[in-house]
Amino acid sequence: MPRTVDVPARTLWGNLQAVAQRQPTKAAIHFNHTVISYGELLALTERLAGWLQQRAGVQRGDRVLLYAQNSPSFTVAYYAILRADAVVVPVNAMSNADDLAYFSANSGARVAIVGAELAGNALPVASLEQLLVVGEADAPAEARCTAWADALADAPAPGPHRAGPDDLCVLPYTSGTTGKPKGVRHSHRTMLTSLAASAVWRSLGPDEVILSIAPMFHLMGMQNGLNLPILLGATVVMLPRWDRAAAARLIPQHRISFWAAPPTMVVDFFAQPDVEAIDLSSLRRLVGGGAAMPEAVAAQLKARCGIVYNEAYGMTETASFLHANPVGREKPQCLGVPTQGVDSRVIDPETLAELPPGEVGELVTHAPQVMLGYWGGTPEAVSPADATTFLTLDGKRFLRTGDLCAVDEEGYFFMRDRLKRMINASGFKVWPAEVENLLYAHPAIHEACVIATPDARAGEQVKAVVVLKPDACGSVTPADIVAWARSQMAVYKAPRTVQFVDHLPKSGTGKILWRELQAAEASPAVLPAVPPAASPGV
Repeated sequence: MPRTVDVPARTLWGNLQAVAQRQPTKAAIHFNHTVISYGELLALTERLAGWLQQRAGVQRGDRVLLYAQNSPSFTVAYYAILRADAVVVPVNAMSNADDLAYFSANSGARVAIVGAELAGNALPVASLEQLLVVGEADAPAEARCTAWADALADAPAPGPHRAGPDDLCVLPYTSGTTGKPKGVRHSHRTMLTSLAASAVWRSLGPDEVILSIAPMFHLMGMQNGLNLPILLGATVVMLPRWDRAAAARLIPQHRISFWAAPPTMVVDFFAQPDVEAIDLSSLRRLVGGGAAMPEAVAAQLKARCGIVYNEAYGMTETASFLHANPVGREKPQCLGVPTQGVDSRVIDPETLAELPPGEVGELVTHAPQVMLGYWGGTPEAVSPADATTFLTLDGKRFLRTGDLCAVDEEGYFFMRDRLKRMINASGFKVWPAEVENLLYAHPAIHEACVIATPDARAGEQVKAVVVLKPDACGSVTPADIVAWARSQMAVYKAPRTVQFVDHLPKSGTGKILWRELQAAEASPAVLPAVPPAASPGV
C-alpha cells in the first residue's frame, strides 16, 4: 500500500464532468425503477446550476442548504450547488424549523433546496429567500417557492465553473459535546483526499456496484454513497431510507459489490428472518464505522455468511475516511491504522505528551483531509473554537478528536471512549463502550447503551439500558442480565441495574444518543418512552 495518494487537482464537480465525458451512457444511479446515466446526470446538474445562478442569485462561495432524503434529486442538487461555485450545507432530514433557522442564520444561507415532505419546516424560516422544492408534489403557493420541475424547465446556461480545489465546498454541522452545532469547513481538496485514499485502500474501481442507503446528508453516506461512486465512475443503487428487506432484494439483484454501513444497520440487516438464504456472493467489501461493531455480531457474520466487516474510523472533521483496517488483516473492535498521509498519535490530554503503546489517551491526528477549521462567519474566518480544537506538535497542526484510544505494538488503534464519557465507580474507571461490547454477546440482547447512574456510596455505578430480542421478551429479567454480566466481566464493570426499553434514541444517522439517556438518568424524571429512529445511518 503506498504511503501517499495522488489526489486529482480539481473540484468534486470536475469528477462528474470527467466521468460523464468518458462514459456518458453508463448507469450512474438506479433508484426504484429509474436509471440515470452519467450524461443525463451531468446535463441535469448543469441546468439546475444555471437556475441557481441566474434565478436564485447564488454566487461563488454562497452557502445553500440541502434538506432532503436520499434520491437522484439529492445528487443533482448537491452537484449543481458545486457547479455554481457555491457551498453545500447538508441538513439532517430530521431537523425541525428551529434547526433550519439556526443553520440558515449561522451559515448565511439565503437559498434552500428542500424535499416536498419537509417544506413545511422551511417555510417559517424568514432568512431563506428562495426555496426550491424537490418532489412530484406541488410547491407551496408562495412567491419564494419554486417547484423542481419548473426550475429545470426554466434553466439558463450556467456561467463558467470558477471554483478551485481549495475553495470551500461543503459545510456540514456537527453537534459536539456542548453548545450549538458548529459548521465544519471542507474544501474540494480535503474531501477528494479522503475519497482517493479510500478508493486505493479498498482496491475499488469503476466496475463497482455500490449500495447507497446511509443518509447522504451525513459524511459517511455523502462520501461513500454519493461522492466515491462518481470519483470511480461506478454505479449506485440507492434507497431513500433504511429498509432491510429492500436491501436484501437489491444486493443479489444488482450484484452489489461495495456497501458502507454503520454497525446498527448491519446488525438489523443480519437479524432478519432467513438471512442465510440471501445471495451475498457479490459483496466484496462491507465497511463502516461510527461505532464499534459488537464482536459477537462480527463473529456470527463471518461464521454464517463468510463476510468480514472492515471497520474504519473517521469524523465529520476528517471528511469521513481517516483510519481503516487493512483488508484481510483486520482486528476486531479496532479503528485500524492511519491511512495514506495520516499521522495519528495518542497523547495525555492534560500534558499533551505522547503515550507509549497500550496506554489510553486522546487521539490526535494530522492529515490532508482534516477540515480547514470550524465556520467563523465567512469562508475565510477563523472560528474561536479552533483554538481548543487544534494543537501543534513537531511543527505540525493536529486535530484533537476528543476520542480516547490506545495503540498496540503493531500500530492498530483501539477506541476506549469519548474523552468525557467515563464512569467513575468507587474510583474505578469504567469505559461504557467496553461494557456495551461485552453485553452484545448475551443471546437475548439486541441493543445496549451503558450510562452512569448516581450512587450515594460509590458516586456512580454502571447502568445498562437494553433492547431485548423479540423472542426474549417476557422470559429474561433485568436480574438475569446483571447476573450474566457479573460472570462475564469484572464486577465493578458489570451493570448494577438494567432497564428494558422498546427502542434506544438514535440520531438520523443511526448513532445511539447516549447523552440523552445520561441526561435523563441524571434528572429526577423517569426515562421517557423512546420512539424508533426514522432513518438509521452511521
